[in-house]
Amino acid sequence: MSPRRKERRVVAVAGAAAVVAVGLNLAFSAVAAHRRRKRQELPGFNAQVNLSAAEIKRLANRIIAKSKETYDAVAAVPLDKVNFANAIAPLAELDAQQFPLVQACVLPRMVSPSEDICRASADAEKRLDSHFLLCRQREDVYRVVKAFMERGERIGPEATRFVQCLVREFERNGAKLTQAKKEEMEKLKSLIDDLNLKYIQNMSDFTKFLLLSEEELAGMPPEFLKDLEETDGKRKVLLTGYYVTPILEHCKVGSTRKQIAVAYGQKGGKQNVAILEKLVQIRHRLARLLGYSNYSDFAIEPRMPMTSRKVLEFLEEMSEQLSDLANRELTVLKELKMKEEGNAQFGMEDLLYYMKRGEQHKVDLDIGEIKRYFPVKLVISGMLKMFQDLFALRFEEIKDVEVWHDTVRLFSVWDASSSDLLGYFFLDMFSREGKYDHTCVVALQNGYMCSNGSRKVPVAVLLSQCPKEFDGNSALLRFPEVVRIFHEFSHVVHHISNRATFSRFSSLRLEGDFAEIPSLLLENWCYESISLKMMSGFYQDITKSVTTEACQSLKRRRDMFAGLKLKQEILLCLVDQIIHTSENVDIDDLVKDLHPKVMLGIPLLEGTSPASCFPRIAVGYDAVCYSYIWSEVFAADLFTTKFKDDLLNQHAGLRFRNKVLAPGGSKDPLEIITDYLGREPSLQPFIQSRTRNAL
Repeated sequence: MSPRRKERRVVAVAGAAAVVAVGLNLAFSAVAAHRRRKRQELPGFNAQVNLSAAEIKRLANRIIAKSKETYDAVAAVPLDKVNFANAIAPLAELDAQQFPLVQACVLPRMVSPSEDICRASADAEKRLDSHFLLCRQREDVYRVVKAFMERGERIGPEATRFVQCLVREFERNGAKLTQAKKEEMEKLKSLIDDLNLKYIQNMSDFTKFLLLSEEELAGMPPEFLKDLEETDGKRKVLLTGYYVTPILEHCKVGSTRKQIAVAYGQKGGKQNVAILEKLVQIRHRLARLLGYSNYSDFAIEPRMPMTSRKVLEFLEEMSEQLSDLANRELTVLKELKMKEEGNAQFGMEDLLYYMKRGEQHKVDLDIGEIKRYFPVKLVISGMLKMFQDLFALRFEEIKDVEVWHDTVRLFSVWDASSSDLLGYFFLDMFSREGKYDHTCVVALQNGYMCSNGSRKVPVAVLLSQCPKEFDGNSALLRFPEVVRIFHEFSHVVHHISNRATFSRFSSLRLEGDFAEIPSLLLENWCYESISLKMMSGFYQDITKSVTTEACQSLKRRRDMFAGLKLKQEILLCLVDQIIHTSENVDIDDLVKDLHPKVMLGIPLLEGTSPASCFPRIAVGYDAVCYSYIWSEVFAADLFTTKFKDDLLNQHAGLRFRNKVLAPGGSKDPLEIITDYLGREPSLQPFIQSRTRNAL
């Protein structure tokens, strides 16, 4: 998953499998068995690829049938006879053995060129989602699991955590509610889904535009102007991010920037403000129905902070700690505006434009030139080498195996010291029609310990949309694409490094706060000369890597005006937390009040209605917008404390693999990081790292 995450996400268990997965000892079809015989038999590898539409449908049917059979068996256990073997072990086995079967059904919609297969996969995912929701709401199974937990049988810390997770998941899905309250819960969820759709649809249906003269668009590149339709001697500017952001960054005319910013800031209209406020009210009702005081406490309970109070304290402290840096940055921007426009008030419409101006003054970097140093194949090979060296791993490519496209590659992963097999990963890196169009990671199989003492190993897929070679010339990557691929491959290594006993504690099934920390930590290697040179080489002569000066400029560019950028994010996160912890908040009034306090006196742009175009708060990140900043802070502390002075120290990398990556979700994440650091995590390394190169 651009920084700030938007679309940013790890597809750990594509949709359907965020669950207690299902089924045990499934008999596969004769066709599937034939397919397996055609490929190499790989140790510890049970994942299936290349299922037909009919096979996907049959497999989904069998998953559902076996799941129901197993849940029924657990539900039938008398409460006075419950033990680990009859109440917990069957559910753990389900999760472990059928996770790869679920993924075999849902992966094809992301990678298959066949419309029939994609349709069958999407249909299977929808059916499995519905079935899994029913499983998580079964009161009869919940009573058995809860009875076992209350017995207090000594089963070891990881098994205890597994049982606690099961109970919490049942309760969060309403398993202990009365039938009447369950029906009310379903109505509330249905209302939330409908309102989410309406909110996004209103933004998608926004078709307004502005007609501007070339004089009003002074400063815009000629190619940008050529892309605009001409109407009555003026240029038609659609109010979409594709056009709005470049204008706010490059247009020299302050009144034009303000006109664009105000129009864009009304994107969802009053209708979306009403929808968002209604959404928040319904979320609070849902949370109270499930026993929580507010929706934020419900959303945050399974995550690292655990309470909304902790998140608010974190955001307020972050905002305060950044104020000095942000004030210095704002002074620089105001001086730039004074020189260019005279004594004019600085507003939000000026922020992007003068940040871009400041960057041009301070950073000597030609982005077009930098791209020529990142051929796709060189980036991938350099990245693989770096991860092997840092984490004491060995990757071996496996040829002549069954894959879903001829450009897909499969690698086995070994511990470089013990030669133990750790897992496998597929690289599906190049663009093609019908393929999922974002860079992400999909888990095909989780690592876990079998009842006979053997171990199944993790299997992951890295998907991307890199350009293909043309006329024998390697395609080139923009630097943000390099960072994105590096970030996502970090998730692959996290998944492969997992050594938890239970499949449920796979590294790609972690809650978001902890799941992003290792990848955000490892992004730092993309901004350090020693590591960036390993992934770069001039496209016409790969022996010439990117220069040290260019590496320094890339880091400086990342950190330029970091204080002000983060302040904007914190403002959004504070609004998110406050509306999801309090009742009947007028969101527009709240933003008007908070804006000058957080943004150092800059008022909210008059005429804008932020509540009308807050998609992250409305859908997907409700009450958890804080998560990315939280993860960045932890990652900065880990990097500064353990890696900054010796980036390729294999001893440090191996210790990180064993102490932080290997446990997955089998331990409390805050305990894992505190134990690794030897102290409580701190904000200061993050603040200092961003301050160092900010101006």
